[in-house]
Amino acid sequence: MNDAAITIDSITGDQLATGLRSGIHRVIEEQELLNRINVFPVPDGDTGTNLTLSLSAVLGILKSPAHSGVGSLLTQMADALLDGARGNSGAIVAQFFQGMSDAVGDQVELSLASFAKAVRSGSDYAHDALAEPREGTILTVIAAFAGSLSDSRLGSDIRNLGEQLEHSIAVAQQALLDTQGQLEVLRKAGVVDAGAKGFVVLIEGVTDYLRHGKFCDEPALNLHVEGSEIEDVAGEESDLQYRFCTECIVTGADINRRKLREGLSGLGNSLVLAGSKEKAKIHIHVNDPEAVFELAKKFGELKGEKADDMQRQQHSTHGQKRKFAVITDSAADIAEEYMDNLDIHMVPARIHFGEHAYLDKVSITPEQFFEELKSNPIAPKSSQPSPGDFRRQFQFLASHYPDVISINLTPTVSGTLQTAKHSAGRINAAGEIHVVNSRNASLGEGLVAVYAAECAAAGLDVKQTLALLDHVIANTFTFGLVKDLRYAVRGGRVPASKKLLADLLRVVPILRTEPDGKLTANGIILGRSNLLPRFARYIAKRLPAADHIRIALGHALCDQEATELELLLRKNIPAVKSSSITSLGTALGVHGGPGTLVVGIQRYVAPQALLGQLSQAKD
Repeated sequence: MNDAAITIDSITGDQLATGLRSGIHRVIEEQELLNRINVFPVPDGDTGTNLTLSLSAVLGILKSPAHSGVGSLLTQMADALLDGARGNSGAIVAQFFQGMSDAVGDQVELSLASFAKAVRSGSDYAHDALAEPREGTILTVIAAFAGSLSDSRLGSDIRNLGEQLEHSIAVAQQALLDTQGQLEVLRKAGVVDAGAKGFVVLIEGVTDYLRHGKFCDEPALNLHVEGSEIEDVAGEESDLQYRFCTECIVTGADINRRKLREGLSGLGNSLVLAGSKEKAKIHIHVNDPEAVFELAKKFGELKGEKADDMQRQQHSTHGQKRKFAVITDSAADIAEEYMDNLDIHMVPARIHFGEHAYLDKVSITPEQFFEELKSNPIAPKSSQPSPGDFRRQFQFLASHYPDVISINLTPTVSGTLQTAKHSAGRINAAGEIHVVNSRNASLGEGLVAVYAAECAAAGLDVKQTLALLDHVIANTFTFGLVKDLRYAVRGGRVPASKKLLADLLRVVPILRTEPDGKLTANGIILGRSNLLPRFARYIAKRLPAADHIRIALGHALCDQEATELELLLRKNIPAVKSSSITSLGTALGVHGGPGTLVVGIQRYVAPQALLGQLSQAKD
């Protein structure tokens, strides 16, 4: 490492690659600060996470041992950034590098003039990508940096590209400080714009390497430090006009970007349309993510759909601070009031009807799913959340909480748990992720997640909660009544011969989770009369003695039957003290179809009381 200034007359591909790596490493180190000062356009505390994930998408390219030239490097970077861009700031940075790439073409090295032209192009592209560009944001700082590089009035005061970079960095830093006075929300919170700060950190890292040979090493994964404190975020919680930060990628031969922008503008706000005529990245805040995806499909092939719940994010960052956060996958069925009141986050699985894909419980509701299941001749297929889906949410939560508990679907029916574990080991944040096997599905998995969130609300720490969850999971069970096997046959889960036999014998199978997490059809009801009373008695006979039983019911378009079953369960199980009813999700519903009823049963002891019982048992 050398503090002496290095004379630079041009930039090669290898120099730029190494400088950008150093800058990205700095952004990763500063992600929690960027999250804390994120108040615009929405105070949801995720700018640092989004920039970290976006820029990390190009680290593999930048680590290549040799680059044929700046043009080739920027072309690869622009494409990878477009795929990996997350959030408003990530999409803008992706478009900035797209503009640089288009201006550089196939140049091998960049002189001061060609570098200034490329940055100016990047600034123009970034500005044009926004439907409603605002001063006092990342756009302002990028434009100031670009303008300073192109300023011909500097004349003989600047002798080489290195000196010009240092001068332009100072201009960008001042422009960053000025953002606090350009947007009222920044002035009120006493912060600069988070996206703009991230851009300045990036170019500072590049300049320090090119000018002084200073290289910032990549931060270690999982930066958790025992007892570390995570500071409060700036700003305050606000009412959101639009709830979901929605993104997707459209690819095609000749995308009509003007018409695509016009169509999207009427759906929400904070629209960023990045990319080119062949590949466009959409970022927009909306209440109906599926409307975005439906429109996008008219312009080309769709991929990379995601929709983050900004309302839940900002409540987690600005609401009552707890010692850990709770997240689950969408296989867990949980009544909405628990999700909202207990700040439970969710990673959606994906549902496919042929070529049409949905985000489970985000771009398709359970009710819409079952209506589609009834009318669509194509059997649906479900796929677990991707590692990227988990990593994005883990990264966000672990930057705001010292610990995160992820409650996941039993591994006997899905690879979701393993994906969550893999993703937990790939985050760069101070918080630690604890992945828990619920040994349940649907309503049972949901009850485990709810209990974990109740522990957080009660003030327990993560160590205490994990000890309680071992006990709670062993006392949580899931039962399902599948009245029609046709959907299981369509999906390939049950042979047609078994359905034929069940129909002939008028047998209705009962599903349940075993203590080891296996989901089996280990019971039947003979005949189809009085199904609900018999199902309730079946469950009651298989429960351990308890003073307090909590039940959760899920139904597939049969809410009246769910209400009747709730009353029957209370009659047969006097210890039932609390219950909830919600729509059944796709985890079991995809195989059971409309009319399916699922019950989660939990032997309940309040967190503090259970903690005392377990402590006494140890003594």
